[in-house]
Amino acid sequence: MSFFAPALEGTTPERYAQLNQQLGLLIGDERDFVANMANMAALLFHQLPDLNWAGFYLMREGELVLGPFQGKPACIRIPLGRGVCGTAAATRETQVVPDVHAFPGHIACDADSRSEIVVPLIKDGAIIGVLDLDSPKPGRFDEDDRAGLESAAGLLLGASLML
Repeated sequence: MSFFAPALEGTTPERYAQLNQQLGLLIGDERDFVANMANMAALLFHQLPDLNWAGFYLMREGELVLGPFQGKPACIRIPLGRGVCGTAAATRETQVVPDVHAFPGHIACDADSRSEIVVPLIKDGAIIGVLDLDSPKPGRFDEDDRAGLESAAGLLLGASLML
Protein backbone atom coordinates (compact mmCIF):
# COMPACT_ATOMS: atom_id res chain seq x y z
CA MET A 1 0.00 0.00 0.00
CA SER A 2 1.24 3.48 -0.82
CA PHE A 3 0.32 6.53 1.21
CA PHE A 4 0.79 10.03 -0.12
CA ALA A 5 0.00 12.88 2.23
CA PRO A 6 -0.77 16.12 0.36
CA ALA A 7 0.66 19.34 1.78
CA LEU A 8 -1.38 21.00 4.52
CA GLU A 9 -3.06 24.30 3.70
CA GLY A 10 -5.05 27.05 5.45
CA THR A 11 -5.08 28.27 9.03
CA THR A 12 -3.39 26.25 11.76
CA PRO A 13 -6.69 24.65 12.91
CA GLU A 14 -7.53 23.81 9.27
CA ARG A 15 -4.08 22.26 8.78
CA TYR A 16 -4.52 20.12 11.89
CA ALA A 17 -7.95 19.00 10.68
CA GLN A 18 -6.28 17.89 7.42
CA LEU A 19 -3.42 16.26 9.30
CA ASN A 20 -5.81 14.35 11.55
CA GLN A 21 -7.75 13.20 8.48
CA GLN A 22 -4.46 11.96 6.97
CA LEU A 23 -3.62 10.22 10.26
CA GLY A 24 -7.00 8.50 10.30
CA LEU A 25 -6.44 7.23 6.76
CA LEU A 26 -2.90 6.14 7.62
CA ILE A 27 -4.01 4.22 10.70
CA GLY A 28 -7.06 2.78 8.96
CA ASP A 29 -7.91 -0.55 10.59
CA GLU A 30 -4.41 -1.09 11.98
CA ARG A 31 -4.51 -1.85 15.70
CA ASP A 32 -0.79 -2.28 16.42
CA PHE A 33 0.28 0.56 18.73
CA VAL A 34 3.96 0.57 17.73
CA ALA A 35 3.18 0.57 14.00
CA ASN A 36 0.69 3.42 14.47
CA MET A 37 3.14 5.45 16.58
CA ALA A 38 5.88 4.98 13.97
CA ASN A 39 3.66 6.17 11.13
CA MET A 40 2.28 9.04 13.20
CA ALA A 41 5.80 10.24 14.08
CA ALA A 42 6.76 10.17 10.39
CA LEU A 43 3.58 11.98 9.34
CA LEU A 44 4.04 14.74 11.93
CA PHE A 45 7.75 15.14 11.14
CA HIS A 46 7.16 15.50 7.42
CA GLN A 47 3.91 17.47 7.49
CA LEU A 48 4.50 20.05 10.21
CA PRO A 49 6.98 22.85 9.49
CA ASP A 50 9.98 23.75 11.62
CA LEU A 51 10.41 20.45 13.47
CA ASN A 52 13.70 18.75 14.26
CA TRP A 53 12.19 15.85 16.24
CA ALA A 54 8.81 14.12 16.50
CA GLY A 55 8.17 10.97 18.45
CA PHE A 56 7.10 9.10 21.52
CA TYR A 57 8.33 8.10 24.94
CA LEU A 58 6.56 5.18 26.64
CA MET A 59 6.09 4.43 30.34
CA ARG A 60 8.23 1.49 31.41
CA GLU A 61 8.69 0.62 35.08
CA GLY A 62 8.07 4.17 36.32
CA GLU A 63 10.10 6.10 33.73
CA LEU A 64 9.77 7.22 30.12
CA VAL A 65 11.65 5.13 27.55
CA LEU A 66 12.28 6.15 23.94
CA GLY A 67 9.74 4.88 21.42
CA PRO A 68 9.22 5.40 17.68
CA PHE A 69 10.48 8.76 16.40
CA GLN A 70 11.81 10.80 13.48
CA GLY A 71 14.88 13.00 13.87
CA LYS A 72 18.33 12.77 15.42
CA PRO A 73 19.11 10.09 18.02
CA ALA A 74 17.49 10.98 21.33
CA CYS A 75 17.73 10.51 25.07
CA ILE A 76 16.70 6.94 25.91
CA ARG A 77 15.32 7.27 29.43
CA ILE A 78 13.64 10.23 31.14
CA PRO A 79 12.59 10.17 34.81
CA LEU A 80 9.06 11.27 35.69
CA GLY A 81 8.96 14.94 36.61
CA ARG A 82 12.24 15.72 34.80
CA GLY A 83 12.42 17.86 31.68
CA VAL A 84 9.45 18.73 29.52
CA CYS A 85 8.53 15.09 28.78
CA GLY A 86 8.80 13.97 32.40
CA THR A 87 6.77 16.99 33.53
CA ALA A 88 3.98 16.27 31.01
CA ALA A 89 3.84 12.65 32.16
CA ALA A 90 3.87 13.55 35.87
CA THR A 91 1.25 16.32 35.62
CA ARG A 92 -0.80 14.63 32.85
CA GLU A 93 -1.00 18.04 31.18
CA THR A 94 0.27 19.15 27.78
CA GLN A 95 3.38 21.28 28.10
CA VAL A 96 3.87 24.10 25.57
CA VAL A 97 7.36 25.52 26.02
CA PRO A 98 8.34 28.54 23.88
CA ASP A 99 11.97 28.51 25.13
CA VAL A 100 13.35 25.20 26.39
CA HIS A 101 16.39 26.95 27.86
CA ALA A 102 14.08 28.75 30.30
CA PHE A 103 12.32 25.52 31.36
CA PRO A 104 13.57 24.30 34.77
CA GLY A 105 15.31 20.94 34.44
CA HIS A 106 15.20 20.89 30.63
CA ILE A 107 17.01 17.86 29.18
CA ALA A 108 18.98 18.89 26.09
CA CYS A 109 18.91 15.78 23.88
CA ASP A 110 19.50 18.00 20.82
CA ALA A 111 21.26 21.34 21.33
CA ASP A 112 19.42 22.71 18.27
CA SER A 113 16.00 22.44 19.95
CA ARG A 114 14.62 25.78 21.11
CA SER A 115 10.91 25.08 21.70
CA GLU A 116 8.91 21.98 22.55
CA ILE A 117 5.41 20.62 22.99
CA VAL A 118 4.66 17.40 24.86
CA VAL A 119 1.23 15.75 24.98
CA PRO A 120 0.60 13.08 27.62
CA LEU A 121 -0.92 9.83 26.35
CA ILE A 122 -3.59 8.67 28.80
CA LYS A 123 -5.57 5.46 28.25
CA ASP A 124 -8.14 4.16 30.73
CA GLY A 125 -6.87 6.62 33.34
CA ALA A 126 -3.24 5.48 33.08
CA ILE A 127 -0.34 7.47 31.63
CA ILE A 128 1.17 5.24 28.95
CA GLY A 129 3.61 7.74 27.44
CA VAL A 130 3.99 11.10 25.75
CA LEU A 131 4.04 12.56 22.26
CA ASP A 132 7.02 14.94 21.96
CA LEU A 133 7.74 17.51 19.24
CA ASP A 134 10.82 19.74 19.18
CA SER A 135 11.64 22.74 17.01
CA PRO A 136 14.79 24.75 16.35
CA LYS A 137 12.52 27.82 16.18
CA PRO A 138 11.77 29.65 19.47
CA GLY A 139 8.03 30.00 20.17
CA ARG A 140 7.14 27.49 17.45
CA PHE A 141 4.18 25.93 19.31
CA ASP A 142 0.94 27.55 20.52
CA GLU A 143 -2.58 26.70 21.67
CA ASP A 144 -3.64 25.70 18.14
CA ASP A 145 -0.79 23.16 18.13
CA ARG A 146 -1.91 21.94 21.54
CA ALA A 147 -5.48 21.37 20.35
CA GLY A 148 -4.39 19.73 17.08
CA LEU A 149 -1.85 17.41 18.68
CA GLU A 150 -4.16 16.45 21.54
CA SER A 151 -6.74 15.51 18.90
CA ALA A 152 -4.15 13.48 16.98
CA ALA A 153 -3.11 11.69 20.16
CA GLY A 154 -6.76 10.84 20.78
CA LEU A 155 -7.00 9.28 17.31
CA LEU A 156 -3.91 7.18 18.00
CA LEU A 157 -5.15 6.01 21.39
CA GLY A 158 -8.65 5.28 20.12
CA ALA A 159 -7.45 3.17 17.21
CA SER A 160 -4.62 1.18 18.81
CA LEU A 161 -4.43 -1.81 21.09
CA MET A 162 -1.96 -1.08 23.85
CA LEU A 163 1.23 -3.10 24.30
